[in-house]
Amino acid sequence: MATVKQIAKLANVSIGTVSNVLNGLPSVRDAARQRVMKAIKDLEYQPSLLGRALRKDKTNMIVMIVPDITNPFFPGAVRGAEDIAFQNDCCLVLCNSDNDVAKEAAYMREMRTYRPSGLILVPSDLSKGSDEAQAYLQAGAGVVYMDRIPPKWRGDAVTSAHENGAYMATKHLIELGHKRIATIAGPLTSTSAVERLRGFRRAMKQAGLQLKPEYVIEANFDTSSGHEKTSILLSLSTPPTAIFAANDLIAFGALRAIRDAGLCCPEDMSVIGFDNLDLGDTAVPSLSTVDQFAYDLGVQAVQIIVKRIAGDKSTPRHVRIPTALRLKNSTCPPRTSTKAALRQPVANRKRIQ
Repeated sequence: MATVKQIAKLANVSIGTVSNVLNGLPSVRDAARQRVMKAIKDLEYQPSLLGRALRKDKTNMIVMIVPDITNPFFPGAVRGAEDIAFQNDCCLVLCNSDNDVAKEAAYMREMRTYRPSGLILVPSDLSKGSDEAQAYLQAGAGVVYMDRIPPKWRGDAVTSAHENGAYMATKHLIELGHKRIATIAGPLTSTSAVERLRGFRRAMKQAGLQLKPEYVIEANFDTSSGHEKTSILLSLSTPPTAIFAANDLIAFGALRAIRDAGLCCPEDMSVIGFDNLDLGDTAVPSLSTVDQFAYDLGVQAVQIIVKRIAGDKSTPRHVRIPTALRLKNSTCPPRTSTKAALRQPVANRKRIQ
């Protein structure tokens, strides 16, 4: 790797002159500047970002910490963040916390030593981590909480209209004629899960529909939880005719549980999810869902940080991105045979094709 000393020797200038050129100072004569720039090109010199950080007290790095990169929702948000970071000459560094509070805290401490200009955080636990986030702010970095927002956070945040999206999904099922509607909620330590449950309850209450306690089940945001909780719903003496799943992964698990029970979706049970993952188009049947525009979440988060880097000192922003229904093939009007179908031997039940 080329050094400043080698550039100075090739350009026949002092090391101080090279340093002045690298830092964009106007005091260098044009002839010397051109020789330095040519030497930089010929030697393929790459400046040390860490060294620059020590001089300028920050790098062009933006740290993004997500709880589970295997969840297909997060790559879309990361892609949006990376695109805008690249357009603004910033480098996005991705960390995966595995929903582990200790691992998340370790990443936050370690990455702060590199003096990043920004932090985008999707927390694994809303009750922890805000002290580390405050340390980033005190060091002059922009901080944006994304998707999951701690109740006490008063800084920049970007999230989706979770409650309204859940309301629209549940209202769709109601308008199809469903009255026995269940929800498999996400972990209620998550603000997104709480808001989606709130939207579900609002739609049910507005329609004057009774909500049985056993029709509200909490789960993790994954496929296995969706399968397990749907199996519980199917075992009830009066099973629901429709399920609002708090995310698409839960919904995929629900589709598999319905198939394993020898039933058809949507004829025996309708399912609608939340996320609009690409995998929903290839599911059988294709999954009706709520689009929360993951890419746009990442875009908005980095745009806020870029403005903070540029000196924006305005009051904290809380961006809430609207959601939209994406209706496909997993929902239809109910029929009255779900309960009877469940009582038939599995061999006699109509299978999902």
